[in-house]
Amino acid sequence: ARPRRRARITMGGLDEETGLISGLREDQLITNEEMDTIVRECIESAVGTNSFLHSKVNQWTSNVVEGCLKKLAGLQKPFKYIVTCNFVQKTGGGMHTASTALWDAAVDGKHTVLWESQTIQCIATVYWLAI
Repeated sequence: ARPRRRARITMGGLDEETGLISGLREDQLITNEEMDTIVRECIESAVGTNSFLHSKVNQWTSNVVEGCLKKLAGLQKPFKYIVTCNFVQKTGGGMHTASTALWDAAVDGKHTVLWESQTIQCIATVYWLAI
C-alpha cells in the first residue's frame, strides 16, 4: 500500500498541496471590503435621509439585518452568517460595543460598520463562519 501524503498546512491555513485555505478556495472567501459595502448599502437603504425617530428603530434594525442576510445568501458562499445592528440617537454621547470569538481565523470573520448621520448612530456587525 502506498503511504498517504500529509498535506502541508501553513500558518494561514493554506494547504500547499491542494491550494485550499482551511478547505476553501480563495474565491469562496469573503473580504472585509465586500462585507463593508453590503452592510453600508443595507443601512443606507433602510434609513435613507430620515432623522432619528424612536418608533422607526425596530423597523430599521429588521430591514438592515434582513437585507444583509439576503445579500449574503445571494453570494452563495459556504458560510453561516450572524448580523447584529444597533441604532441610537446621536446626542453627543458615545455608544460602545464589544465582542469576542473563537474560530478558524483563516476563513471565518467579523466586520463592524459604524454609520452616522446628523441624528443617528448605527453599529452593525456581521460574523461569517465556514460550514
